[in-house]
Amino acid sequence: MPASPIDGETEEALVPLSALQHYLFCPRQCALIHVEQLWAEDVATAEGRLLHEKADSGRAEARPGVRTARSVALRSVALGVSGKADVVEFHRARGGEPDTPFPVEYKRGKPKAHRADEVQLCAQALCLEEAFGVPVPQGALFYGETRRRLGVPFDAALRALTAEVAAATRSMIAAQVTPPPVHMPACRRCSLEALCQPARLEKPPSVARWLAAQIGA
Repeated sequence: MPASPIDGETEEALVPLSALQHYLFCPRQCALIHVEQLWAEDVATAEGRLLHEKADSGRAEARPGVRTARSVALRSVALGVSGKADVVEFHRARGGEPDTPFPVEYKRGKPKAHRADEVQLCAQALCLEEAFGVPVPQGALFYGETRRRLGVPFDAALRALTAEVAAATRSMIAAQVTPPPVHMPACRRCSLEALCQPARLEKPPSVARWLAAQIGA
């Protein structure tokens, strides 16, 4: 996909699309990955990586009314993000109008209560709108556990949330600040739990108590 040239400073300030999903799930997780450059893989992340690789490696396809592209490079200067989409379908419009992009993001597991996956997909749609100059009204999330697509309309509320999360993510990464830990039930599902240590560091022991323990030892 062709992209208009931008200056090096603007390019350097773009944050990964995936950082938005990380931020909405947990700002500290986002900072550990994108500020401190830490990563740890578990079964869940390995399954997710393999699912993405399978989606990205497929061939481009064309069927009546739909052309499918894979591993599509994306960028939005307005949103301040860059990355790629697993799959973008281009649905043929009537009357000679430009084809309508339809992003499809592949996720392991099943639909979640929070909107992190939807925000990541909406950010892809905003990138496609900026690149092609056409509205992208909807897309889909494909979950490996259910083996079904979940349609996602890009309404005003989701677009506003996506812009808000993108701005907060850019600000945190630019400041190079890692938020303090907050121990939550979701921490058990995070591959970075051992590096983050939320249960231990949310309320760290006082220095005086630590020194007393050392002296007593």
